[in-house]
Amino acid sequence: MPSDTAPALGIDLGGTKIEAVVLGDAGSGPRFRERVATPRELGYDAIVHAIAALVDQARATCGPRLSIGIGTPGTATASGLMKNSNTECLNGQPLQADLARVLGQPVALANDANCLALSEATDGAGAGADVVLAVILGTGCGGGLALHGRVHGGPNGVAGEWGHNPLPWRDEDPDCGPDPVHACYCGQRGCIETLVAGPALARDHALTAGQPCTAPEIVSRALAGDPAAQATLDRHASRLARALASTINLLDPDVIVLGGGVSQLPGLIERVTSRWGRWVVSGGVREPVRTALRIAHHGDASGVRGAAWLGRALGPG
Repeated sequence: MPSDTAPALGIDLGGTKIEAVVLGDAGSGPRFRERVATPRELGYDAIVHAIAALVDQARATCGPRLSIGIGTPGTATASGLMKNSNTECLNGQPLQADLARVLGQPVALANDANCLALSEATDGAGAGADVVLAVILGTGCGGGLALHGRVHGGPNGVAGEWGHNPLPWRDEDPDCGPDPVHACYCGQRGCIETLVAGPALARDHALTAGQPCTAPEIVSRALAGDPAAQATLDRHASRLARALASTINLLDPDVIVLGGGVSQLPGLIERVTSRWGRWVVSGGVREPVRTALRIAHHGDASGVRGAAWLGRALGPG
């Protein structure tokens, strides 16, 4: 648990909104919270200026000595340029350096899923666990890894990015559909993201049931007893179980924490954990999977809280 008493400012830079939160010692607060729309249509400079304006507001409320951490889509390369961001105007830009220059102090920056992992490993659903894998199930499938309470990014900055591996054991799933349907923005086809993220749920239902529906509509129909909607949720749970089982086989995390809108599907934890043991390596000895699958304790606020913890390690400006 961070112990520095200086206020910690976290900023979650999302595709549609930018949220800023100031936490006090041991996560108390928030002492400041503000959210604005992300001006992505206006370009990179507008996003930098929007973040700077939020920092100015936070300083006016909480004082000038704030540590600053930023959670972003994508990640920074070794040269400091952004990559793999679905807010495409960020790609190729020196976001961390530009923010440090504009704000006049060092800024910590990490992928938003790494911020989720850090938040939940610090004082959330993975508190006290040695290995925490954070999985964001939203419009995409982000992933982040915290080892012994610290973010692990890896030399390529992609540690935990489970969503851009192919869905495993795909031969058991004839309803995956044709590969052209599952083209991913990363340039590959058949990525896990194209099969378990929010848009994938709606697309699968339309392909299989012939009924265009949003994810919330599918849930409503399933709860009302619609067998086609229930089958869609079962297929989704099976795909997610296989995808997460492959991460257990590789990392054997103590806890997998789910965030994002899709994580709120009713009964998702139970549907996945009742299935994933089939694919977790057992060597022929069947026993319960000991990895815990949990919903993010801090919910939508977890990413911005993790950004605050990230910045605290740098100290205030």
